[in-house]
Amino acid sequence: MKIQPLGDRVLVEPLKESEEVKGGIIIPDTAKEKPQQGKVIAIGTGKLNDKGEKIAFNVKVGDMVLMPKYGGTEVKLDDKKYQIMREEDILGILK
Repeated sequence: MKIQPLGDRVLVEPLKESEEVKGGIIIPDTAKEKPQQGKVIAIGTGKLNDKGEKIAFNVKVGDMVLMPKYGGTEVKLDDKKYQIMREEDILGILK
């Protein structure tokens, strides 16, 4: 299944945190923090300004981005979790 975000929304695949075991203790998934980094999978059709002109995106497909911990909407497609959020909610592009 594929999804095409609309407007100024961006589809981001959160990066998995590495499974680190410290002192023999395994941290359950429920205790882990949400990942803050992700990869842009798809971008929307673009936001319109007051004159009806499309505003160019600052991010592009393939960019690694910094996301807010609790922003966007989580969706599940083909057993993978993604976040859909507005471009303005993305905190930065990782280089």
